[in-house]
Amino acid sequence: MIKYLGSKRLFVNDLVSIIKKYPQYNSVLDLFSGTARCGHAFKRAGLKVISNDHNKYAYTLASCYVEANREDIIKDTERLLSELNSLPGSPGWFTETYCVKSRFFQPKNGERIDAIRERIEELSLDWQLKSVLLTSLMEAADRVDSTCGIQMAYVKKWAPRSYKDLLLRMPDVLPLIGKPCKAVCMEAKDAVELKTDIIYLDPPYNQHSYLSNYHIWESLLNWDKPEVYGTACKRIDCKTKKSPFNSKKEHKDAFANLIKKTTAKLIIVSFNDEGYQTKEDMKKLLSSRGKVKLTTKDYKRYVGAQIGIYNPKGNKVGEISHLRNKEYIYIVEVK
Repeated sequence: MIKYLGSKRLFVNDLVSIIKKYPQYNSVLDLFSGTARCGHAFKRAGLKVISNDHNKYAYTLASCYVEANREDIIKDTERLLSELNSLPGSPGWFTETYCVKSRFFQPKNGERIDAIRERIEELSLDWQLKSVLLTSLMEAADRVDSTCGIQMAYVKKWAPRSYKDLLLRMPDVLPLIGKPCKAVCMEAKDAVELKTDIIYLDPPYNQHSYLSNYHIWESLLNWDKPEVYGTACKRIDCKTKKSPFNSKKEHKDAFANLIKKTTAKLIIVSFNDEGYQTKEDMKKLLSSRGKVKLTTKDYKRYVGAQIGIYNPKGNKVGEISHLRNKEYIYIVEVK
């Protein structure tokens, strides 16, 4: 899966283990699905999963990893991946934007991305099959990018992986294991009303917007070739499409509204110790719905936070404050 700030790669097995302690519950809403890593694991565990995210790239990943079933798409996907992998490069909007105006990808790979993405659009496929191909393209591009894991900036010198040739692979699409699963693309305040036994909440922690951090994926998946701005060539709507969960002023009320509105019988929350809410804040809020259990996980901060702060000229202008974070996992069985 793609490199992702806030990914639950290190904790997903813990989350599955927690859910297995409540065998009476068999459906889960992943309200902020991101890479769909958690939804994928929940589906593998046999749960009925609804994965939600308001960003198109995240919805696409969930459509591939949660909603699609391997037996339904495998033959067509393998045939089409072979066709797409054979396409020669053809420079277009993506190459001009992310290889010339900015330097996220080597031109040879930008040209292949342009050609493959245009061909996928021409094929007029049903959404589940298209989501699998788009996921394959996103992951292939992620393997040859030149960043530290987020798209706020590219690295000063080409990353070694950027010299590799772009190659599409079959994503790890699961077969239908339990009941059919679903991906949706809604605002959290609306999706929270979807009915499941369990709700898993992993909201943004602070001011850093996932749309801004992964704007290239959003443009690649929408294929709307938007107006861009700045050195990183961000989508223009990064300036206007804001989440209350990225606002220190709005975060607590927005999150409290979710906790109030959910009808789930089991609430599980992941939250970082760098977030807008303290451990005490979160425990106080969640205790309004039931007794709070807490698990703490210690982990290394993402690579970009481990190398200091540099200005556009490459001069170091800030120091590393700390190298590790704590992830708090809160469990509430609603009374």
